[in-house]
Amino acid sequence: MYILIIYDIKVERINKVYKFLKTHLTWIQNSVFEGEITKAEYKKIEQKLKQLIDEDEDSIIIYNIPEKYMHKKIIGIEKNPVEFII
Repeated sequence: MYILIIYDIKVERINKVYKFLKTHLTWIQNSVFEGEITKAEYKKIEQKLKQLIDEDEDSIIIYNIPEKYMHKKIIGIEKNPVEFII
């Protein structure tokens, strides 16, 4: 599955969320991560994010995008270009 995570987290918790997501997904822009993961990884990510945030103050949106509909177009600079090295 391919997911896109967008978050708005209070400053005191943002580094923990960023560091955790960086271990599973690709950082795209401020507060945005994306990547291909398994269902088991998805459950792990969702559970850990619930532990890291305060659900009364923070917001996380997770989009699950089927690969056949996934198309990405970048206008302007790409903040974190992914380079494939063979």
